[in-house]
Amino acid sequence: MLNQLTIRDFAIVEQLDLELKQGMTVVSGETGAGKSIMLDALGLTLGDRAEAGAVRHGADKADISASFNIDTIPEAAQWLTDNDLDNDGECILRRVITKEGRSRCYINGRPTPAGQVKLLGEHLIAIHGQHEHQRLLKKDHHRELLDNFAGEAKLASKVRETYHDWQKLAQELKQLSEQSAEQTARVQLLSYQIEELDQLGLQPDELKQLEEEQKTLANAGEILNTGHQMINLASDNEDNNCVQLLNHCLHLLTDIQSESPSVRQASEMLNSALIQVEEASTEIRHYLDRVEINPERQQEVEERLSSIYEIARKHRITPEQLADFHQSLSNELANLNRSDEELEQLAEDVEAAQAVFLKLADKLSGKRAQAAKKLSKLVDQQLHSLGMPSAQISVDLSTLEKPSASGLEEIEFLIITNKGQPAKPLAKIASGGELSRISLAIQVITAQTSTTPTLIFDEVDVGIGGAIAEVVGRLLRQLGETAQILCVTHQPQVASQGHQHLFVSKRSDKTKTHTRIDQLDQDNRIQEIARMLGGIDITERSVEHAREMLGVV
Repeated sequence: MLNQLTIRDFAIVEQLDLELKQGMTVVSGETGAGKSIMLDALGLTLGDRAEAGAVRHGADKADISASFNIDTIPEAAQWLTDNDLDNDGECILRRVITKEGRSRCYINGRPTPAGQVKLLGEHLIAIHGQHEHQRLLKKDHHRELLDNFAGEAKLASKVRETYHDWQKLAQELKQLSEQSAEQTARVQLLSYQIEELDQLGLQPDELKQLEEEQKTLANAGEILNTGHQMINLASDNEDNNCVQLLNHCLHLLTDIQSESPSVRQASEMLNSALIQVEEASTEIRHYLDRVEINPERQQEVEERLSSIYEIARKHRITPEQLADFHQSLSNELANLNRSDEELEQLAEDVEAAQAVFLKLADKLSGKRAQAAKKLSKLVDQQLHSLGMPSAQISVDLSTLEKPSASGLEEIEFLIITNKGQPAKPLAKIASGGELSRISLAIQVITAQTSTTPTLIFDEVDVGIGGAIAEVVGRLLRQLGETAQILCVTHQPQVASQGHQHLFVSKRSDKTKTHTRIDQLDQDNRIQEIARMLGGIDITERSVEHAREMLGVV
């Protein structure tokens, strides 16, 4: 259950702390007051896409958090545990959006990708929007509704998973079984190329070492000459060298005979320089010991490099890519050379995967058939109560010629709106009002079987009024006896049925516009219902009518 929603600097809301209760909570307000802001903010905590424009003008960031009680939602608690996000039974979702458009999601204080937040949100809240009837025109949505009503969403997901496993193996088998003359030629070419690379026998780091050695051999004379000059200048020259000059400097410093820190520091620096020069001379001597003028070895190295470069050019790759190229050719040849036994095993795997899919899909088909009859009957009853006494809805399950990831059948809702007419797809219904009622009836029925404890109905009563709106209100209140219902509405007949009533208002000063949400007490609720009944001018008659609707004497 949603316990609290906190909003800071979102849209035109500067600050809002909203405590929510069990039962049916209605949300009303004048057009343009911002009734949808609360639901938009809640959607952001559930992982909806965020935009920089969501931040209130003049603020640096928007900060929204929603706190849930998950004591009765074991699926949510298990999800948090599985993802190492549990926190002693708490579930707090938070969204922070900066004015530059950057956004972060948090679950129990820990940064979490929006996709993960959406997965958790499916266990916490189900949103039924005012445009739900548009989704009702799509067959895929029909299948989703039926599977959810049957309580078999997990089974449907497993059917999709096993179908894709089966198809992946079948595709692999098809590719391997259709080896053509072209593939045979490819095997021969690969074998030749691999043999050539095997003969080359390029070792790890060999190319780099050969290039370094070739460079040294090609410049051996110059290297030796320059190296000896350096050693001479550093330490070996009898007349003047760095070591002698540094020693002379140190001797001069001792003649100064001063305890000055500057003199002492200069002496230390010269000693250090002397040590460094001597060590440098030693390192260069060791290096020159390994340098030799060797034309035979130079020719041998250059011939080896030439062979490597030539094969790389032949395959249009760099010499550095030869090792990976060799491995990729070997892998490809290994796949093409799979034995008959492997193909036979793969064929058995395909058959086994198909059997698993068909078993689960057949089970899902049975569950769908049972649920279709029950759903049709319940929706019919709701449609009759919503002013469509002749309406009959049926859930058509047509067997597919070929199985799909969705199962063995295509699912479509059909409707008879008047006696004597044939059943038609919902998309063929001309009346938007009829489609809205059908959508509302289906939403109410499927909500009754939902395991989600919080259900949001966002202006689903658009296009109805009078006695029908009163029926809708009673239906939602009935749902509120077992679940938490949030209902945004313009209909006084619906609003009067709520256990709690939130009022959204907007006020402006010279520089800013603010939206606020208040929980109405009985007197204010009477005034709001009267406003919804009669518009801006509230009369004694509309107040009396509001009292009657609320059952206030």
